[in-house]
Amino acid sequence: MNSQQSNYAPPQTAGHSRRDFVRLSTLAVAAAATAGTASAKDRGSHLNSDRCGVLVDLTVCVGCRRCEWACNEANNNPHGPLSECDDQSVFERTRRPMARQYTVVNRVKSADDAKTIHLKIQCNHCEKPACVSACLVGAMQKDPRGPVFYDASKCIGCRYCMVACPFERLAYEYDKKLTPEVKKCDLCRERTRLGRRPACVEMCPVEALTFGTREELLTLAHARIGAHPGKYVDHVYGEKEAGGTSWLYLSSVPFDQLGFPTLKSKSPAQTTEAIQHGIFAGFAAPIGLATLLGSLNYFTGRQSKGSAHS
Repeated sequence: MNSQQSNYAPPQTAGHSRRDFVRLSTLAVAAAATAGTASAKDRGSHLNSDRCGVLVDLTVCVGCRRCEWACNEANNNPHGPLSECDDQSVFERTRRPMARQYTVVNRVKSADDAKTIHLKIQCNHCEKPACVSACLVGAMQKDPRGPVFYDASKCIGCRYCMVACPFERLAYEYDKKLTPEVKKCDLCRERTRLGRRPACVEMCPVEALTFGTREELLTLAHARIGAHPGKYVDHVYGEKEAGGTSWLYLSSVPFDQLGFPTLKSKSPAQTTEAIQHGIFAGFAAPIGLATLLGSLNYFTGRQSKGSAHS
């Protein structure tokens, strides 16, 4: 009886092992082969029709910098009293968003020095963000409601997002050795989720900033251009640049004179996706082979153990 049980057990174990091996290998290879295709291309690809944005009218902005203060206050970034915004010396140099200051206002002269423009800059929250496409781990994401936001828990610190951004609006905590993060405006995502306006929009005393749906803002922008053709250049910056952005601008001076990058309507994300897909596609076969060999080794090991027990 014992001999019959002993002779019968190994084939049963081997049968289960073979079935497990086939099932495990098939799933593993399929997962490896498709891992690259489920890339950043699909993140944030479904945008709400009523996604939000902000229209900046540069003809109205007076450079009071209250938006800077409100942004720092809302994001718990270092700042002093509101009166610090009266310091005009900051306009002596061109500034960009930093790790502890997500928006800044610069003073720019037109090419003929005839006009002085105050220019608020921050993350433009692209419709099809290059930073999202470049991120290998999903740390950068596009909210269907409009904002592009960052999940520090997923970030591996590669900073590909910073390289990919056509506007160079992302900052990094270089001074932090252990847990540095990418920092950027998130369009006050938590405030707008509750129906509130972004802090900078709410603070602006001259209403140079208008918050609403992107469709409404584009309609408003073109209506202003149509009503005052001598006041504005016939161009809404962000309507098409880089595939479109959530932050839109009106100006009395051509945007290239203000330092805005001249960009095609095609999003840079399409280029980064093509590169990323090629890389993943190239790795799919080696990963699948390695998985298959690993599974085979596991199966052989179980077979050896089964023989020893018999």
